[in-house]
Amino acid sequence: MIELQHLTKVYDQGGENLCVLEDVSLTLRRGKFTVLLGPSGSGKSTLLNLIALLDAPTAGKILVDGQEITALKTEAARSALRLAKMGFVFQFDGLLPEFSLLENVDMPALMRGNPDPKKARELLEKFGLGNMIHKLPADLSGGEKQRASIARALRNEPPILLADEPTGNLDAARKLQVFEDFARMSREKNLTVVMVTHDAHAADYADEVLTLENRKLVKTK
Repeated sequence: MIELQHLTKVYDQGGENLCVLEDVSLTLRRGKFTVLLGPSGSGKSTLLNLIALLDAPTAGKILVDGQEITALKTEAARSALRLAKMGFVFQFDGLLPEFSLLENVDMPALMRGNPDPKKARELLEKFGLGNMIHKLPADLSGGEKQRASIARALRNEPPILLADEPTGNLDAARKLQVFEDFARMSREKNLTVVMVTHDAHAADYADEVLTLENRKLVKTK
């Protein structure tokens, strides 16, 4: 579970203060797929970066399973938490071109010192990629690469999955497949899934829909 407590984010832009988020409080529960909508520049990605500890709030706290993660003082501690508790999916798949699909998906486990190609293969099979494990990313379609990136994000079995515009480069059919995957994985694996997107169709698959308006979160579903 993720708890946001009175988060505010202000950027210094040439001596001028730009407030992107103001006094945002929210609880994101396990087993739920939450979609965050809003126009470009509304602060959606900023909020996701704060949860991921890639940026620091100007004020407020973030707790994960009761632990105040915004109190972590070193990048090493923040990196360890991300590796253990968070999976990430972005607009660009980020697959390493010189490694096979199997090696790419197992990479997060390798970074933690417990690689297991069998588990990586099982994940790829769940996403319909079991017959492509030895292929390089260049040999895959855009939809296949994005499904592989979701499998990679789940490799360490994190309780949290964060996705920032993951369907931005996909056609309509493949977008819906990704939305279905997120909804299914949140239920099957009891994950907290948070996705930032411009695509209003995602709301049809979400348990909860939030919109950022005027620096505030508004619940629309």
